[in-house]
Amino acid sequence: MTTFFPILGTMARLDELKKHLRPGRVYRREDLLPWSRAVDRHLKQLVSDGTLVKLAGGLYLRPKDTVFGKAPPEDDKLVESFLKDNRFLLASPNTYNQLGVGTTQLYDKTVVYNHKRHGRFSLGGRVFDFRLKPSFPKSLSKEFLLVDLVNNLGQLAENREQVLKGVKQHILSTNRTRLMRYARAYGNVRTRKFFQHALMTNAAPHVA
Repeated sequence: MTTFFPILGTMARLDELKKHLRPGRVYRREDLLPWSRAVDRHLKQLVSDGTLVKLAGGLYLRPKDTVFGKAPPEDDKLVESFLKDNRFLLASPNTYNQLGVGTTQLYDKTVVYNHKRHGRFSLGGRVFDFRLKPSFPKSLSKEFLLVDLVNNLGQLAENREQVLKGVKQHILSTNRTRLMRYARAYGNVRTRKFFQHALMTNAAPHVA
Protein backbone atom coordinates (compact mmCIF):
# COMPACT_ATOMS: atom_id res chain seq x y z
CA MET A 1 0.00 0.00 0.00
CA THR A 2 2.83 2.40 0.74
CA THR A 3 3.91 2.30 -2.91
CA PHE A 4 0.76 4.24 -3.81
CA PHE A 5 1.43 7.15 -1.44
CA PRO A 6 3.64 9.14 -3.85
CA ILE A 7 1.02 8.83 -6.59
CA LEU A 8 -1.74 9.88 -4.26
CA GLY A 9 0.38 12.79 -3.09
CA THR A 10 0.96 13.93 -6.67
CA MET A 11 -2.77 13.72 -7.45
CA ALA A 12 -3.58 15.71 -4.33
CA ARG A 13 -1.14 18.46 -5.32
CA LEU A 14 -2.59 18.55 -8.83
CA ASP A 15 -6.12 18.84 -7.43
CA GLU A 16 -4.95 21.64 -5.16
CA LEU A 17 -3.44 23.45 -8.15
CA LYS A 18 -6.72 23.15 -10.05
CA LYS A 19 -8.51 25.01 -7.26
CA HIS A 20 -6.49 28.13 -8.09
CA LEU A 21 -7.34 28.12 -11.79
CA ARG A 22 -10.21 30.43 -12.68
CA PRO A 23 -12.39 29.83 -15.78
CA GLY A 24 -11.71 32.36 -18.51
CA ARG A 25 -8.27 33.28 -17.16
CA VAL A 26 -5.08 33.10 -19.19
CA TYR A 27 -1.97 31.92 -17.34
CA ARG A 28 1.71 31.99 -18.03
CA ARG A 29 3.86 29.11 -16.84
CA GLU A 30 5.38 31.26 -14.10
CA ASP A 31 1.92 32.14 -12.77
CA LEU A 32 1.57 28.55 -11.53
CA LEU A 33 4.91 28.37 -9.72
CA PRO A 34 3.47 29.46 -6.33
CA TRP A 35 1.13 26.45 -6.38
CA SER A 36 3.31 23.76 -7.91
CA ARG A 37 6.77 22.30 -7.31
CA ALA A 38 6.53 20.31 -10.55
CA VAL A 39 4.96 22.87 -12.83
CA ASP A 40 6.00 21.31 -16.14
CA ARG A 41 4.64 17.89 -15.21
CA HIS A 42 1.45 19.43 -13.87
CA LEU A 43 1.00 21.56 -17.01
CA LYS A 44 1.29 18.47 -19.17
CA GLN A 45 -1.34 16.71 -17.05
CA LEU A 46 -3.66 19.72 -17.02
CA VAL A 47 -3.50 20.03 -20.81
CA SER A 48 -3.99 16.30 -21.19
CA ASP A 49 -7.16 16.23 -19.07
CA GLY A 50 -8.57 19.40 -20.68
CA THR A 51 -8.29 21.62 -17.62
CA LEU A 52 -5.98 23.93 -19.55
CA VAL A 53 -5.64 24.67 -23.26
CA LYS A 54 -2.23 25.61 -24.60
CA LEU A 55 -2.44 28.88 -26.54
CA ALA A 56 1.24 29.46 -27.28
CA GLY A 57 4.62 28.68 -25.77
CA GLY A 58 4.23 29.17 -22.02
CA LEU A 59 0.67 30.52 -22.34
CA TYR A 60 -2.41 28.58 -21.22
CA LEU A 61 -6.15 29.13 -20.93
CA ARG A 62 -8.46 27.77 -18.26
CA PRO A 63 -11.52 27.47 -20.56
CA LYS A 64 -14.88 28.80 -19.49
CA ASP A 65 -17.74 26.43 -20.29
CA THR A 66 -20.81 27.91 -21.99
CA VAL A 67 -23.94 26.45 -23.58
CA PHE A 68 -22.07 26.67 -26.88
CA GLY A 69 -18.99 24.87 -25.60
CA LYS A 70 -15.69 26.18 -24.32
CA ALA A 71 -15.36 29.94 -24.79
CA PRO A 72 -12.17 31.31 -26.36
CA PRO A 73 -10.07 33.72 -24.30
CA GLU A 74 -10.95 37.39 -24.31
CA ASP A 75 -8.50 39.34 -26.45
CA ASP A 76 -7.49 41.78 -23.72
CA LYS A 77 -6.75 39.02 -21.20
CA LEU A 78 -4.83 37.03 -23.78
CA VAL A 79 -2.70 39.97 -24.85
CA GLU A 80 -2.09 41.15 -21.29
CA SER A 81 -0.78 37.72 -20.29
CA PHE A 82 1.39 37.49 -23.39
CA LEU A 83 2.91 40.94 -22.86
CA LYS A 84 2.95 40.76 -19.07
CA ASP A 85 1.80 44.35 -19.34
CA ASN A 86 -1.59 46.08 -19.38
CA ARG A 87 -0.38 49.07 -21.37
CA PHE A 88 -1.67 48.32 -24.86
CA LEU A 89 -4.44 49.24 -27.26
CA LEU A 90 -6.35 46.73 -29.38
CA ALA A 91 -7.47 47.92 -32.80
CA SER A 92 -8.79 46.37 -36.00
CA PRO A 93 -9.12 47.69 -39.57
CA ASN A 94 -12.72 46.47 -39.40
CA THR A 95 -13.46 49.27 -36.92
CA TYR A 96 -12.88 51.83 -39.68
CA ASN A 97 -16.13 50.65 -41.27
CA GLN A 98 -18.03 52.20 -38.36
CA LEU A 99 -16.75 55.67 -39.23
CA GLY A 100 -18.89 55.98 -42.35
CA VAL A 101 -16.03 57.23 -44.53
CA GLY A 102 -16.40 54.63 -47.27
CA THR A 103 -14.39 51.65 -46.02
CA THR A 104 -16.17 48.33 -46.52
CA GLN A 105 -13.52 45.59 -46.48
CA LEU A 106 -13.29 43.02 -43.68
CA TYR A 107 -9.93 41.87 -42.32
CA ASP A 108 -8.91 38.89 -40.22
CA LYS A 109 -6.49 40.97 -38.22
CA THR A 110 -6.11 42.44 -34.75
CA VAL A 111 -3.50 45.14 -34.19
CA VAL A 112 -1.92 45.59 -30.76
CA TYR A 113 -0.23 48.91 -30.11
CA ASN A 114 2.17 48.37 -27.23
CA HIS A 115 5.55 49.22 -25.71
CA LYS A 116 7.19 45.77 -25.60
CA ARG A 117 6.73 43.53 -28.66
CA HIS A 118 6.77 43.92 -32.43
CA GLY A 119 5.75 41.38 -35.05
CA ARG A 120 3.03 38.86 -35.79
CA PHE A 121 2.35 36.24 -33.14
CA SER A 122 -0.11 33.35 -33.17
CA LEU A 123 -2.00 33.17 -29.88
CA GLY A 124 -4.79 30.68 -29.40
CA GLY A 125 -4.96 29.99 -33.12
CA ARG A 126 -5.30 33.68 -34.03
CA VAL A 127 -2.71 36.05 -35.40
CA PHE A 128 -2.08 39.33 -33.62
CA ASP A 129 -0.07 42.12 -35.22
CA PHE A 130 1.98 43.68 -32.41
CA ARG A 131 3.30 47.15 -33.19
CA LEU A 132 5.74 49.05 -31.00
CA LYS A 133 4.59 52.60 -30.42
CA PRO A 134 6.03 55.23 -28.08
CA SER A 135 2.52 56.43 -27.27
CA PHE A 136 -1.13 55.70 -27.96
CA PRO A 137 -4.44 56.60 -26.28
CA LYS A 138 -5.99 54.41 -23.60
CA SER A 139 -9.09 53.75 -25.67
CA LEU A 140 -10.41 54.04 -29.21
CA SER A 141 -12.28 57.15 -30.27
CA LYS A 142 -13.57 58.49 -33.57
CA GLU A 143 -10.74 61.01 -33.70
CA PHE A 144 -8.02 58.43 -33.11
CA LEU A 145 -9.56 56.01 -35.62
CA LEU A 146 -9.56 58.71 -38.31
CA VAL A 147 -5.86 59.36 -37.67
CA ASP A 148 -5.13 55.64 -37.57
CA LEU A 149 -7.05 55.10 -40.81
CA VAL A 150 -5.04 57.71 -42.68
CA ASN A 151 -1.82 56.31 -41.19
CA ASN A 152 -2.63 52.85 -42.51
CA LEU A 153 -4.47 53.71 -45.70
CA GLY A 154 -1.73 52.29 -47.91
CA GLN A 155 -2.18 48.86 -46.30
CA LEU A 156 -5.93 48.68 -46.96
CA ALA A 157 -7.79 47.27 -49.97
CA GLU A 158 -9.77 50.46 -50.41
CA ASN A 159 -10.01 53.29 -52.92
CA ARG A 160 -7.66 55.83 -51.35
CA GLU A 161 -9.20 58.92 -52.91
CA GLN A 162 -12.75 57.91 -51.96
CA VAL A 163 -11.71 57.17 -48.38
CA LEU A 164 -9.86 60.48 -48.02
CA LYS A 165 -12.92 62.26 -49.36
CA GLY A 166 -15.01 60.50 -46.72
CA VAL A 167 -12.56 61.50 -43.99
CA LYS A 168 -12.76 65.10 -45.18
CA GLN A 169 -16.56 65.06 -44.99
CA HIS A 170 -16.50 63.75 -41.42
CA ILE A 171 -13.93 66.11 -39.98
CA LEU A 172 -16.51 68.74 -39.02
CA SER A 173 -18.45 66.17 -36.98
CA THR A 174 -15.45 65.42 -34.77
CA ASN A 175 -13.87 67.15 -31.82
CA ARG A 176 -11.48 69.16 -33.97
CA THR A 177 -9.19 70.11 -31.11
CA ARG A 178 -8.80 66.48 -30.12
CA LEU A 179 -8.42 65.42 -33.74
CA MET A 180 -5.51 67.82 -34.29
CA ARG A 181 -3.93 66.77 -30.99
CA TYR A 182 -4.18 63.11 -31.97
CA ALA A 183 -2.84 63.81 -35.46
CA ARG A 184 0.22 65.48 -33.95
CA ALA A 185 0.73 62.80 -31.31
CA TYR A 186 -0.01 59.64 -33.28
CA GLY A 187 0.08 60.53 -36.97
CA ASN A 188 2.96 59.95 -39.34
CA VAL A 189 4.35 62.91 -41.31
CA ARG A 190 1.83 62.63 -44.17
CA THR A 191 -1.08 62.16 -41.78
CA ARG A 192 -0.14 65.23 -39.74
CA LYS A 193 0.11 67.34 -42.88
CA PHE A 194 -3.19 65.97 -44.17
CA PHE A 195 -5.16 66.88 -41.05
CA GLN A 196 -3.39 70.17 -40.51
CA HIS A 197 -4.35 71.34 -43.98
CA ALA A 198 -7.83 69.81 -43.82
CA LEU A 199 -8.63 71.45 -40.50
CA MET A 200 -7.36 74.81 -41.67
CA THR A 201 -9.17 74.84 -45.01
CA ASN A 202 -12.04 72.38 -44.45
CA ALA A 203 -10.84 70.57 -47.56
CA ALA A 204 -8.64 67.52 -47.54
CA PRO A 205 -5.63 67.72 -49.86
CA HIS A 206 -4.35 64.94 -52.05
CA VAL A 207 -2.10 62.47 -50.24
CA ALA A 208 0.53 61.09 -52.57
